Amino acid sequence: MMTIEQILAMDEKQIFDRKSIQIKPSDLSATICAFANADGGTIAIGISDKHKRIEGIDYHTEQLNEILRTPIDFCVPSVPVSVEFVECINSDGKNDHVLLMHIEASPLFHANQADEAYIRVGDKSKKLDFNDRLMLMYAKGVRYYEDEPVADASIADLDMDFIGQYCTKIGYGKTPEEYVRENKKFVTIKNGKEQVSVAAVLLFGKKPQFFFPRAFIRFIRYDGIEPLVGKDMNVVKDVIFEGRILEQVEKAVAFIQNQMKERTYLGNNGVFITEEEYSKFVRTELVVNAVAHRDYGIKGTDIQIKMFDNRLEVDSPGVFPGMVKKENIRYTHFSRNPKIASFLKDYAYVKEYGEGVDRMCNELEAIGLPCPAYDNSSFILKTTVMSASAWPSKSGVKNIFADSKSELPIGEENLADSQSELPIGEEKLADSQAELPIGGEKLADSQSELPIGEEKSADCVMKSNINIAKTIKLSATSFDELLNDRSYSEKINSSLRLIYQHVDDNQIFDSNYIVKILKCSERTARNLVNKLKEMGVLVVVTGNGKGNYRFKYEDEL
Repeated sequence: MMTIEQILAMDEKQIFDRKSIQIKPSDLSATICAFANADGGTIAIGISDKHKRIEGIDYHTEQLNEILRTPIDFCVPSVPVSVEFVECINSDGKNDHVLLMHIEASPLFHANQADEAYIRVGDKSKKLDFNDRLMLMYAKGVRYYEDEPVADASIADLDMDFIGQYCTKIGYGKTPEEYVRENKKFVTIKNGKEQVSVAAVLLFGKKPQFFFPRAFIRFIRYDGIEPLVGKDMNVVKDVIFEGRILEQVEKAVAFIQNQMKERTYLGNNGVFITEEEYSKFVRTELVVNAVAHRDYGIKGTDIQIKMFDNRLEVDSPGVFPGMVKKENIRYTHFSRNPKIASFLKDYAYVKEYGEGVDRMCNELEAIGLPCPAYDNSSFILKTTVMSASAWPSKSGVKNIFADSKSELPIGEENLADSQSELPIGEEKLADSQAELPIGGEKLADSQSELPIGEEKSADCVMKSNINIAKTIKLSATSFDELLNDRSYSEKINSSLRLIYQHVDDNQIFDSNYIVKILKCSERTARNLVNKLKEMGVLVVVTGNGKGNYRFKYEDEL
């Protein structure tokens, strides 16, 4: 049960609102219908919504009776609600109560007595125009599939230990069995027969895939920017995540982090900074949206996460839910599976209803990337996010994953200036036209060749689905420790760190590559290579001509 302090501290949002005890039933019906037509929510009555003044309800009996009749008398069809009374001290210093009216997301379409329809959008109840109303009526024409009973499933198929952990998390004081029997219609009795809902099996089932064989997440990593088949097949990872929904989300989010690129560079304060190809929020939101809004009634396919060199694609079975469209998805929210969404919110995977896409756009725009792209065809909703490693930076925004032709990371000194100098005695940096060796192979991408006998990493071209452990160059910490053992000048130290930052795992490079990234003379580049040799961090690469190197792996130190 919520306390009055908690009620006062809450902000009005998608699933919470405050109303004065003096509100007219006709006005209150708009909020009730808006919650029922969207994700459900709670209305705290007896608190001034403008100033949070506690009015209470105990001394307004006639008005309270009108409010309690509102869901029945002023909503069409009537909206089922549950009520709760919270003790408080009103603004006059008297013992009193505040009424909490809890409204479930409804499978029906609700309007008020004036036949006006509303839906909750953020902290407002939005009146629907004709087109939006038609779309919502269409979406509401079918009950939520997550509420449908699962044939042959019983309460014995639910994991009571896991449900107990969930009850502890949300502060539910009764037994796990009481929770599923008494809440959200997870387990019901019809005609004397026990029925277990789709949501209950997916969220709490011991073996959800026994009843829903394709209710899993599949991760596919491609080498390149397009999927190839046959002898040119370029799949380098193909992993399936099964289990309950929470397990699938946790595993998929963690695996994306393991597979994506990272770029480490030296910041202004001398501390190495690691930036990620896809931010934590973006990659998590993509997975959570796919799971929360999937149409589980489509049983012939699964959720697929596809990682290419330049983008991340997520395919989820189903069309846009409710009144959501490609044009309004950034600001419009509708839950196809409100019980699943509510569960994920309890585990903080859903922050606030309706904010996810907008926040993704904000984060992507902040680093010069486009908003997610959506395509809805053949009953599959495809969401695409471009990689920070492949998208060209916009004016004023530097791409931290840029290759040798791009800008250095924000905060770094730009060594491209031809007047920059290395330590006394060294030649001035060469002009910006320095070329890589004629016929030189591409560096750091999937087409670069490794030494004879070496296996290619998971980022290089593979002709099978076999999982090969990715080899990682020595860490920034190890590099710094070895560098600190030497007494080089600060300018040389800075140059060596920049080389380390630009060279990827397994990348083959030579002095000409250093000329390119630092825009220095060949003599300076050779001198820096010698310094790296003295540090003991390089491995000579044979089979690709002379003077080629890669950084040692951590286990080679």
